[in-house]
Amino acid sequence: MAGYLARRLLQAALILLGVSFITFFLLYVLPADPVRQIAGRSATAQTVENIRSQLGLDQPFIVQYWRYLTGLLQGDMGRSYLQRSEVADLIAARLPATLLLMAAAIACELVFGLTMGVLAALRRGTPIDTGLMLTSFVAVSAPQFVVGLLLLYVFAVQLGWFPIGGYGTMAHVVLPAVTLGILGSGWYARMMRSSMIDVLRQDYIRTARAKGLARRRIILGHALPNAILPIVAMIGIDIGIFMGGIVVVESVFGWPGIGQLSWQAIQRVDIPIIMGVTLVSACAIVLGNLLADLVTPFIDPRIRIR
Repeated sequence: MAGYLARRLLQAALILLGVSFITFFLLYVLPADPVRQIAGRSATAQTVENIRSQLGLDQPFIVQYWRYLTGLLQGDMGRSYLQRSEVADLIAARLPATLLLMAAAIACELVFGLTMGVLAALRRGTPIDTGLMLTSFVAVSAPQFVVGLLLLYVFAVQLGWFPIGGYGTMAHVVLPAVTLGILGSGWYARMMRSSMIDVLRQDYIRTARAKGLARRRIILGHALPNAILPIVAMIGIDIGIFMGGIVVVESVFGWPGIGQLSWQAIQRVDIPIIMGVTLVSACAIVLGNLLADLVTPFIDPRIRIR
């Protein structure tokens, strides 16, 4: 286990190094000039050059990247050009909202998606199967803002069950979480159906049926734990995606998460915030996949970590 963790941590460090280099390079060659955003349209050329020199943006790419990397290794993610605050503090302030939405959204995805996938697999080839798969296709294809606005109109405006937007109570998280749950459930449903059908064909399932075990016990005790393994990997990926922020959904519901912060930074070419959010998202993806790999042996004891 120790050797496995050491290898994965080394791989994670190399991945994050690559992500930081590529992102920094793309922002370096970006046509937009962050100094112009800071100085304003009426600033003189001398003022622009002074700001550029103060921020170190007049130095070569490799010098700028090395300075950023050494600061990052010391826990310094830089300082926002426009908000005049530490990037780590800005991200930390948005983190609770992002984590809450992430947990609620993944729970909704699993409830909707796994339920549809298992029912479709058990009713394979029937109208129920066809209807559920058609529903999953619609869920995957639906634009985020359309689903969000529709839920807002029905449940917040017409029925008044939930707040129109904002953050602060559990009632605020329901609609954005359900929106993300509907959109993501299609992928989980299709994956779960395929995996469940494959498991139900295995010899040990036929043996369990031949022994006279109850159908419910076969499904819940034998088929489901093995069919759910691919889902665990998908959850690990979703953790990273949600940690990077869901810009459209956060905008529709006025959710103060990391996605909203990154969108504001992109509009203003606030490079330190863009870098910080990108690295946080990359870390979440790496950690999510590592967590999924560590959980898998507890679901299926036949899998060994080496």
